[in-house]
Amino acid sequence: MTFPPPPPYGGYPPLPPGPPPPGYPPAPPPPTTNGFAIASLICAFLFFPLGIVFGHVSLSQIKKTREGGHGLAVAGLVVSYVVAALTVVAVVATIALAGVLVRVAEDLNAQRSRSGAPGGPGATATGQPLPPFKPSATLGANCQYPATTAPAGKPVQPPRTGRIPTTPEDVAATITTTGGAIGLELDNGKAPCTVNNFVSLAQQGFYDNTPCHRLTTSSSLGLLQCGDPTGTGDGGPGYRFPNEYPTNQYRLADPALQSSVVYPRGTLAMANSGQGTNGSQFFIVYRDSELPPTYTVFGTVDETGLAVVDRVAAGGVKDGSDDGAPAVGVTIGSIRLD
Repeated sequence: MTFPPPPPYGGYPPLPPGPPPPGYPPAPPPPTTNGFAIASLICAFLFFPLGIVFGHVSLSQIKKTREGGHGLAVAGLVVSYVVAALTVVAVVATIALAGVLVRVAEDLNAQRSRSGAPGGPGATATGQPLPPFKPSATLGANCQYPATTAPAGKPVQPPRTGRIPTTPEDVAATITTTGGAIGLELDNGKAPCTVNNFVSLAQQGFYDNTPCHRLTTSSSLGLLQCGDPTGTGDGGPGYRFPNEYPTNQYRLADPALQSSVVYPRGTLAMANSGQGTNGSQFFIVYRDSELPPTYTVFGTVDETGLAVVDRVAAGGVKDGSDDGAPAVGVTIGSIRLD
């Protein structure tokens, strides 16, 4: 009898009796991605503090639940911390820049205070005359001298406050200096609060033995400035008071306050570093000068006094510029009422 040849690799073993063997178990479902991990990465670009919070929360949950999203959480944390670091750097840089700008502004303000005139030498002007004086119903009705943060350059008491009479309209006074006597006619009828302050300081000896610290000889300004007991241009009496004529002839928002007018030769006016910052410093105009009408005019200087100032001006500025300490020094000995 002939038999069929066997399979080339041998026969398959017979299946064991019973039910067929089970197949491979089904694949486990893919892990879910943690929602806080996704939120962390999104918030890293929108609001980094939430990105940091969500990142740490997601890592904690992933560790417990074995959810996916570990990489997203780490990426969210990294981006959030980088953004936080950049934000801190930006804030620090902004604060530093603001500090620099504040110091620059303070330096400019100090220069204005020393010069007594914004714009300084060479400032452009319209050349209009001082406005006519029209007294208001409240002129001298309530003179006030509030304290400043800067201490007084020399011990002194503020002037009396409240109503100051506008009569007599003119008060005569004399400044005795190392260069000669300077006669004054104080305009109490136009600037009673200012004259009240000047007379009070003079009677208390505040101006005694103080230098005239600044001379200006530019083409648009010709003035000699005095009244600072420290001689630096920054000193004052420790209080301030508002402007009077000619500032009070304008509305506060009037653009004409920014334009120049002519302060004629012989004008006696208060120096300031802005409206309402009058103190003790004053200046004498020895040549018609162009300034905004924001410097209170409170008197005039006689010809004898102007001759004294002219001699100081002829000597020029000590450093050769057109604004600074005069080369011919002049010191106030005293100021008396005549």
